[in-house]
Amino acid sequence: MELLPVLLVLVLLGSSIGVNGALSELSWREISNINSQGPYIGIVVPNTFELGPLLHSHSFVADNKIPYFDFAGKHFRIGVLEKKRVIVVMTGLSMLNAAITTQLLLTLFDVKGVVHYGIAGNANPKLQIGDVTIPQYWAHTGLWNWQRYGDGPKDELALEANGDYSRKFDYLRFADYNNYTKHSKSVTNLLNNIWFQAEEIFPMNGTPEVRQHAFWVPVDKTYFKIATKLKDVKLSDCVNTTTCLPRRPIVVRVEKGVSANVFVDNKAYREFLISKFNATPIDMESAAVALVCLQQKKPFIAIRALSDLAGGGSDLSNEADAFASLASQNALDVVVRFISLLKS
Repeated sequence: MELLPVLLVLVLLGSSIGVNGALSELSWREISNINSQGPYIGIVVPNTFELGPLLHSHSFVADNKIPYFDFAGKHFRIGVLEKKRVIVVMTGLSMLNAAITTQLLLTLFDVKGVVHYGIAGNANPKLQIGDVTIPQYWAHTGLWNWQRYGDGPKDELALEANGDYSRKFDYLRFADYNNYTKHSKSVTNLLNNIWFQAEEIFPMNGTPEVRQHAFWVPVDKTYFKIATKLKDVKLSDCVNTTTCLPRRPIVVRVEKGVSANVFVDNKAYREFLISKFNATPIDMESAAVALVCLQQKKPFIAIRALSDLAGGGSDLSNEADAFASLASQNALDVVVRFISLLKS
């Protein structure tokens, strides 16, 4: 690991940094001791209810010398999972938390790859709650150019000419979602259109301050190939003796997943996401982890168990309330098997 980028991030973020701008000797020694036992697989988890099954699992064994390292509000757990050295960290909700946590993980520690897991909403009605999805590509669908009212698909967007924005990745037309009766006439909508945009990225091996763009971020090819061996993982189908799914959940590789700082519990938007992007899991973190790993040139995969059909269940409740614990356990069971298949 290169020392200079490590120190730069620590100076900016560190709660363990002294007034002289240098990492404390004690913290630096701990990091060095942790890294001397590496490299590690980084396991990135969104929330406590998704982390809980891992911490209560017999598969994860904390390191007996340095079981954890706290830094900048993050609790990095050091240990072994399926005979592989791992560092486990919880991000908290949202793209921002996921990106910051992943960047800290990759900057502080000797990490050779990242496995991200959790639960997700489902946009694909062919799958059911409890199924575990492994997308080949992830996109952040929360970066938009909101087009001026009166302009349309053939009109240039603001700041499109200099490359800040584009019309490459499709758009949502609000007028398509007006409420009509059989006597209604087609009308426009003042909200007009939003155009989905690629992220600006600055890869570690690129020229500083020279941007590149990324919309669909692929997972690691080797990791995705290994995922073909996960189909036989036996997954839970009952929360308790009275709450069960109609069939036993399955593990399935899918083409695409999407993330944004939005909890999607809306049928119309769910149908838009699958029709425009062929998305299956919908969450709030995976694309952020993917984008950081892309910039840092680290292998990455995300494993997401479906906890609800976004906007497709009862009007009175969301299925996630009932099935989040089952989905979390299913996601972990697949992660444990995946880790076991990695080369040491």
